[in-house]
Amino acid sequence: MKNIFYGILIITGGFFIVWKTKWIVDNLGRSDWAEEKLGTSGGTVLLYKFIGLLILIFGMLTLAGLKDDFLMGTIGKIFFINQK
Repeated sequence: MKNIFYGILIITGGFFIVWKTKWIVDNLGRSDWAEEKLGTSGGTVLLYKFIGLLILIFGMLTLAGLKDDFLMGTIGKIFFINQK
């Protein structure tokens, strides 16, 4: 039951970031790093949309109960080398 609640909450947050990117950029300002590395006119927007998409995917994994398996199968191997 917690997975469903937290998953929907995380998905809603990620959706809000992707949907209202312009509002977020207007209120938080532009990132010089993102503008330099990702493009001169829309790097910050692209960065926020990418972050929102990652949050959406993480929320879907949480909702399905696959978050722990996914994390241990990918980056978990870096931190827990000798554990099975």
